[in-house]
Amino acid sequence: MNHPLLRTIESPADVRRLSRPELKQLAVELRDFLLHSVAQTGGHFSSNLGTVELTIALHHVFDTPNDRLVWDVGHQTYPHKILTGRRERMGTIRQLGGISGFPRRDESEYDAFGTAHSSTSISAALGMALAARLKGEDRRAVAIIGDGAMTGGMAFEALNNGGMTHASGQPDLLVVLNDNDMSISPPVGALNRYLARLLSGKFYAAARDTAKNVLRNAPPLFELARRLEEHAKGMVSPGTIFEEFGFNYVGPIDGHDLDALVPTLQNLRQMKGPQFLHVVTKKGYGYRPAEADPVKYHAASGKFDPAQGFPPSKPGKPTFTQVFGQWLCDMAEADPRLVGITPAMREGSGMVEFERRFPTRYHDVGIAEQHAVTFAAGLACEGLKPVVAIYSTFLQRAYDQLIHDVALQNLPVVFALDRGGLVGADGATHAGAYDLAYLRCIPEMGVLAPADEDECRRALTTAFRREHPVAVRYPRGSGAGVAVQPVLEALPWGRGELRRRSGVEAGRGAPRIAILAFGTLLYPALAAAERLDATVANMRFVKPLDTELVLELADTHDAIVTVEEGCTMGGAGSAVLEALAAAGRSLPTLVLGLPDRFVEHGDPARLLALCGLDAGGIEQSILKRFAGKPALVASAEAPLVRPAVNH
Repeated sequence: MNHPLLRTIESPADVRRLSRPELKQLAVELRDFLLHSVAQTGGHFSSNLGTVELTIALHHVFDTPNDRLVWDVGHQTYPHKILTGRRERMGTIRQLGGISGFPRRDESEYDAFGTAHSSTSISAALGMALAARLKGEDRRAVAIIGDGAMTGGMAFEALNNGGMTHASGQPDLLVVLNDNDMSISPPVGALNRYLARLLSGKFYAAARDTAKNVLRNAPPLFELARRLEEHAKGMVSPGTIFEEFGFNYVGPIDGHDLDALVPTLQNLRQMKGPQFLHVVTKKGYGYRPAEADPVKYHAASGKFDPAQGFPPSKPGKPTFTQVFGQWLCDMAEADPRLVGITPAMREGSGMVEFERRFPTRYHDVGIAEQHAVTFAAGLACEGLKPVVAIYSTFLQRAYDQLIHDVALQNLPVVFALDRGGLVGADGATHAGAYDLAYLRCIPEMGVLAPADEDECRRALTTAFRREHPVAVRYPRGSGAGVAVQPVLEALPWGRGELRRRSGVEAGRGAPRIAILAFGTLLYPALAAAERLDATVANMRFVKPLDTELVLELADTHDAIVTVEEGCTMGGAGSAVLEALAAAGRSLPTLVLGLPDRFVEHGDPARLLALCGLDAGGIEQSILKRFAGKPALVASAEAPLVRPAVNH
């Protein structure tokens, strides 16, 4: 398809000039363009296919960017990006130097709010709506929330606040619930289209408000009328709960029917106060393989042929996620106390097989990380052994619960932290850059960073057998390819291991260097050490740190280098510096890790290299700091070197 109409769309202003038949043709072309674009770049797929008509209708009706659109989660915004001047850059999406897979304020004026974690849109849009009122500006704020984000408690906190009458009045806020879990049955067709237009129309709104004003003088009649209205709407819609929050509920309507969407949105744009529109869409709409299996087609990992669909996955090295999934099943078989918990990431966290085999011990709590952690704490109080499988970046959302509900009570909860470190195409919003720093400062918390697949299994076993909270963090994707042993064997608690000893002799000119590696950067550290003839320790534990090994290396080497795929401020390298200072050891120490900036999206190996955390980067950082210097003998008078961030 040549997309003749789509090629004329340079901004939403062009969409607003189109007739209804042209909008429908635009939807056909946009969906086809999206299909072939993602087939070349990979990226989120089925959710974007499902929002084509909704995106067109929103930009047709609302005066964007003056009117603010806030997309929840944000992975369904590819149609939005295409219509807002980024069509020609879609070939760069999620690639280094290219556009983001999520909305970003610094990328486009049409991206009103950066979103990649869920359930934030209503809060942000409410803030924008009240800001417009306070500033006396005529603009609308729209939150588009869906794909499970309504399961997040933050969304309901925002609804509760949004329906209130604030000092400046009620906000002109529209919440669009993009409901893609509900099939579109016949009653959601013509009848609901008519009712939606009726309930969002000026006549209905005026008649309702007039009746309320008249009846307020007769409270019993007013209450009767209110209840009758609720029940009448409740018979044809599930909107009573949203009405109780103070929103005028409209819907549900077919989110793929522009003849329903456009006039309903036009009516709602004219209405004052908080409005709630319920639209029903289908993930993968318009592409049969994605409609049949929206979970499989949630995201494309790479290129594919649209005529054939996603290619079958090729066998390769097991990923850390797969290692965790197998361990979870094996440990559940061995210990009936194990309970698995995920905040809506069954597939991503590798728990599909666990749910199949142990359905009564599997709990998907929805996108509710705070609840997931405290729920685990409750289970642990009763003698069970909960394992919370959660992405590193999402555990940030439950930090208070981690401290107050788990650590403070010293409960034996295991946190399996997937996506530790850089995550590639998903970028800074999903990177697990801060877990080592924010976890190790919590009393009672153990923190393990396994170096490879087999050590990951052993680290998980170690954590499960402890009687206090322990986190095991591991990266996205596969590791060094170390064969995973089937036994459930624990690691010696708090002990690292020497993996390579330097052959450099004291007093021979070159400094004796010890590299302390945390996590999977052990392997590039070993490669760098071969060229530098350095000692390498696989530390394994960030907390408790193997202080005995650290001091042994400090006493037998001239300099220490720490390497971690995490932020250097407060991370594992900081733990080493603290241990040295506490023991009165002062020797040059170089701390290598992620720089003090948000690392963009791109190929993971390329990003690590740009951060100086591949073998070559580690070697160059060490040479730059220590090459050509005489042996550095540690002395009590030598100042402790501050951590050097490698950019």
